[in-house]
Amino acid sequence: MTSEEQTALVRRYFAAVDDEDLPALLQTLTKTCVFTVETHGVRLEGHEAIGAMFRRLWDNHRAVKHHRFVFVADPVNNLIAARFQVHNTETDGSLTVKSNCNFFEIDGSKFSAVAVYMTGPNTLEAVA
Repeated sequence: MTSEEQTALVRRYFAAVDDEDLPALLQTLTKTCVFTVETHGVRLEGHEAIGAMFRRLWDNHRAVKHHRFVFVADPVNNLIAARFQVHNTETDGSLTVKSNCNFFEIDGSKFSAVAVYMTGPNTLEAVA
C-alpha cells in the first residue's frame, strides 16, 4: 500500500466515524483488529467489541468531527500515524475540542491495530 493509499484508508475510517456509519467503519478493520486507547487503559478486540464502543460514542454525543489531519506514513512497514483535532458536540450542545494521535497497523488493505492517544476525558469507553 502506498502512502497515498494509507492516507486514504485513514480518511475513510474517520469519515465513517463522523458519519456514524458502522458498516463502513468495520470495512476498514480486520475482523481481529485490536483497538486500544493507550491514555485510558482500554483494549478491545474484534468487530463486536469495537462496534459497541463506537455505538456508545455516537449515543453519547450529538456529533463527532475529526479534522486538521497531519499524517506520517510508513508504507514499507505498513504503518501510518495521524495527528488531528476532534470536535465533540455534546448532548447539551456544548463543544469539546481535543487534540489526538492515532497509530495504525495495516494488514493487507485494513487496519489490524489502532492505538489512540487522547487528550482529556475518555470518549471511547470500553463499557457502558
